[in-house]
Amino acid sequence: MTAATETGRAYEGTHRALWALGDYGTVAAELVAPLGPALVRACGIDAGERVLDVAAGTGNAALPAALRGAEVVASDLCPDLLARGEAIARARGINLRWLEANAEALPCRSGEFDAVLSCVGVMFVPHHQPVADELVRVCRPGGVIGLLNWTPEGFIGQMFATMKPYVPTPPGAQPATLWGSADHVRTLLGDRITEFTAERAALRIDHFADGAAFRDFFKANYGPTIAAYRGIAEDAARVEALDSQLAELGDRHLAGSSTMEWEYLLVTARKR
Repeated sequence: MTAATETGRAYEGTHRALWALGDYGTVAAELVAPLGPALVRACGIDAGERVLDVAAGTGNAALPAALRGAEVVASDLCPDLLARGEAIARARGINLRWLEANAEALPCRSGEFDAVLSCVGVMFVPHHQPVADELVRVCRPGGVIGLLNWTPEGFIGQMFATMKPYVPTPPGAQPATLWGSADHVRTLLGDRITEFTAERAALRIDHFADGAAFRDFFKANYGPTIAAYRGIAEDAARVEALDSQLAELGDRHLAGSSTMEWEYLLVTARKR
């Protein structure tokens, strides 16, 4: 086990608590629901294939993969998100397995899956190389690895840049939005993969009337935003400043319209 992996395990409790804050299930259902099916289509998931969705949350990619007839395992570090996803699957009559797991140390056999996916999931694990190593390890030779991540330049990347001064960074943690850079992902996967493709696209969001509405939705529902505000709750001036900056960010991207474009990077590759 690497030192980074050991440190990553020390962060498990913090990350579980972070993603249990608010209501990420609402964020997934109301905003990012189209992303999972887009990733599943890009990876060509088919009936009978063994699929692992890593950092699956409530199953944004796992559920559409299962609907295609794949044998799916949805893994995530946060049991609250897994329970929410399992309830959704049960209500819709979708059959798949839910697994609590650290993406830096997956409890899966090497080469166990035909496809290994992650939809705005593994990008939030603090140490990137151990995660990439695990994605490759559990994928069979010739299998597909598919990743969909927010770009640094896109709206969500800018949101995290806005919040960064208000959030302490754990030692050794790498910026999440690096996963939205094709060169970074290509370097992480190294010479263990072939047929590497990376395409930028955008998710169209028409949920918010103005920047303040965006800010308030994320303050109520999105774990990292809630954590940022909790860390400065005793400093009214900093709360006011972050309030203003997030609302301005939303207004800037709405640009007087009722829609935003949230840019993401979609990567597919084959394991050698």
